[in-house]
Parts: sequence; C-alpha cells; structure tokens
Amino acid sequence: MGDSTARDVRAWLRGLEVFAGPLAAFDPGAAPDDPVDLFLSWLTEAVEARLPDPHAMTVSTVDEHGDPWARVLILKNVDADGWQFAAHAGSPKGRQLAARPSAALTFYWPALGRQVRVRGPVIAEPAERGAADFLARSASARAESLVGRQSRHLDDVAERDRAVKESLSRVEEDPTLVAKAWTLHTLVPVTVEFWQADASRVHTRLRYERDAAGAPWERHLLWP
Repeated sequence: MGDSTARDVRAWLRGLEVFAGPLAAFDPGAAPDDPVDLFLSWLTEAVEARLPDPHAMTVSTVDEHGDPWARVLILKNVDADGWQFAAHAGSPKGRQLAARPSAALTFYWPALGRQVRVRGPVIAEPAERGAADFLARSASARAESLVGRQSRHLDDVAERDRAVKESLSRVEEDPTLVAKAWTLHTLVPVTVEFWQADASRVHTRLRYERDAAGAPWERHLLWP
C-alpha cells in the first residue's frame, strides 16, 4: 500500500463516528460485590436492547510460539465457577488450551458503549459435560464438528460439502452420536473489567481482581 493510499485510509477511519449514543449509564459505586452479577446485568441489558449476538465474545489464546490468536465464540454459560465455552480438542484453540490453559474473553456491545474483559486459567470440564453441550447443538453444527477438520487447508468446497453431508447422515441415523474431542471449557476469572464508554473519551473502568479462584474480590477504578 502506497503512502497516499495509507493517508486516505487514515483520514477515512478518523472520520468515522464512534460512541454516537445514547450510551448506557454506569455507576461503579453501585456495582455488586461479585462480577458475575454485574456481567449478567449488562448482558441482560444487551439482550433487552435487541443487540445482535449479545452473547458472542472474542476468545484469545496463545500458541506454542507465544503468538496470540483470537476468534469469536458463543458463551455457553456463566456461573460462580466461571465463563464457559466449547472447542474441538483438535482445533487450534483446543490444542493451544491444552498446552497453555489460560485465555482472555472480550465482550463488546458498541450500541451501549460497553466492553467486558475476562482473564484467567481455563479448566477442561469432564467428558459428560462436553457431551451434553455437544448434543444441545443443532444437527448441522454437530455434523460439522464430527468431520473434525477445523482450520485445515481446504482444496475443494465440494469436498467440504460432501464430508458434511455424510456426517449429517450419521447424526440423523444416531442422534446420540458425540464427537469425543468436543470439550467444554470453564475460564476461572482472576480479573474482570467493566468498561463504559463516554463520548468525551473519559471512559469509566472498573476492574475486579483476585489472586486465585475462591479468593475474595477487590474492586479498583482504572484510569481511562
């Protein structure tokens, strides 16, 4: 890309409006003691505002070379134990979590000007919990997972469609069929940050911190 094109893109990006509002309000002084309660409150507001895919999140991991990877997944559950998501053990994220079991989650609801960042170790749940999650997926999603070739090079789209069709036939013949590599993961949070945008760019940030799972939470305001 030439300098002229780069300058044009830069100007174009700087001209895009952000935090146009109306943005949500956030009083950190009224925040609950447990970050799960605040997260569920914010998620509920995102759902009630009819925001698209409010339970989608960016899951960030690190590979064996120390290089970061990120992708968007759907949140499966959140409770006192942590935030849950699923992955095929043979996928890049599955292999990365097996080697380095920690991750960061990022939720972003731009219409409300809100972001939640969760970080901590990741635990693989027992196989029966992974199986229950797998069977709760749609037939087509189960069929794709049973193929087990996620992120590999694909030479021919027809080959993909043929493999998924054959896999779907297996699912229809046996609705209890489970991909043994399907794994439910729980991220046990050590930090949870709630970020509320302001049009002035003086954003409000509240971080919950603890030393380990089960330890009491501390709350700290952060500079924008």
